[in-house]
Amino acid sequence: MEGALAALVDHNSFSTNRDGGQRVVRLLEDVFAMPGLEASRIGSDRFADHLVFRTTGRASVAPIALIGHLDTVFPPGTFEGYRVDGSLRRGPGVLDMKGGLVVIAWALKAIAVTSDLNALPPLRVVIVSDEEVGSPEGAPLIRHEVQGARAALVFESGRANDAIVTERKGVGNLTAHASGKAAHAGNAYWEGDNAIWKLSRFVDRAQQLSDKHAGVTVNVGLISGGTSKNTVPAEAHAELDLRFPTAAAESALRDALATAAAAEIRLENGTGRAPMEKQPGVAEMVKGYGACAHAHGLGREEAPRQGGGSDGNTTSAMGIPTIDALGPRGKGFHTHDEYIEVATLVSRAQALADYLISFR
Repeated sequence: MEGALAALVDHNSFSTNRDGGQRVVRLLEDVFAMPGLEASRIGSDRFADHLVFRTTGRASVAPIALIGHLDTVFPPGTFEGYRVDGSLRRGPGVLDMKGGLVVIAWALKAIAVTSDLNALPPLRVVIVSDEEVGSPEGAPLIRHEVQGARAALVFESGRANDAIVTERKGVGNLTAHASGKAAHAGNAYWEGDNAIWKLSRFVDRAQQLSDKHAGVTVNVGLISGGTSKNTVPAEAHAELDLRFPTAAAESALRDALATAAAAEIRLENGTGRAPMEKQPGVAEMVKGYGACAHAHGLGREEAPRQGGGSDGNTTSAMGIPTIDALGPRGKGFHTHDEYIEVATLVSRAQALADYLISFR
C-alpha cells in the first residue's frame, strides 16, 4: 500500500496540471487492475482524465458507489514529494486524498483475492480529477455513473478521531459586478458614477447576511475595480464565497443577496455544491461502517457538520445515503504540513472490505 501511495504522491496532480494528472491516472489504472473490476477513462481537455471502475455484481441489486479524486491543491514546485517521518507519511495529497484511493484499491484487492468482487452488489468506483476546483466535470460524471445507488462512500481525509462525516455545508460562488461612469476625478468628478462605491455598499450588506447561529456565511474574498486613483471607476467586481447547511438556507440566502444587490449590482453564479444533508439510511450506514471500523481499532463516532464541501455533496443531493471522510487518519490537508498516520491505511482498508462484504 505504501509503495503505491508513494508513487501517487511523487507525481504532482494539481487540478490544472494535466500532464502530471495523467501520470497519476496511469498509476491508478495499474493499482486498480484486478479480477472482476472493469476500468474506463473519461477524457477531459481541461483536466486529467476521470476514471470509473465497475463490477457486474449480483443481478437486480442496486449498486454501491465509492467516490474519490486524484487532484490536489498544490501547483508544481510548491510542495513536492513523499516523505517518511516515523509513523507518519507526509506529502501533497497523502491525506487529501491519494491515501483514500489506496484504501479503496486494497479493500477491493482483499475481496478479489479471498472471494469474488462479483458476489457483492455492483460497485461503481468514480475517481474525478477536478474535485479541488468544484468538480465542474466530475459532478455530472458522478451523477451519471451512480444514479440509483443504494449507498455512497467517500474517501476524503480521515479526521483525527476517525469521525464519520454525514453532513457538509453547501458551497456557492458568486461574482458581483457594478457598473458606473468614468470621469476625471479632478475636472469632471460630478459627471462620474463611482462603481467601487456602489460595490462597497453591496459588500457591506452582503457580509451582514452571515449568521453564526444559522451556519450561514458570506465571505467577500476578492475585489477589483478602477483604472487609476484620479479616475472615477466605471467598473468594479467582487467574488463571494457562500456556505449554507441546507437547501432551504441556500434559497433564503440567495433571495437576500438579490435584495441586497437591488438594481445596482449584477450577480453572476459560478460552480457550486449543494449541501450534504442526511438522507434516510445514513444512520444505518454510520452504525454498520462504524462497527467495522471499531473492529479494526478505529473510531466510529459521527462528526459535526463540516464547512468544506466534497463530492459527497453531489451524491447526497441525489438522495443517496452518503458517508464521508473514510480515508486514512491525518491532519493538515491543504497545507504543507499534510500527513497521515501510515498504520491507518491498513485498518481503513480492512474496515471497508468488511463493510462491503456485509451488504446483502
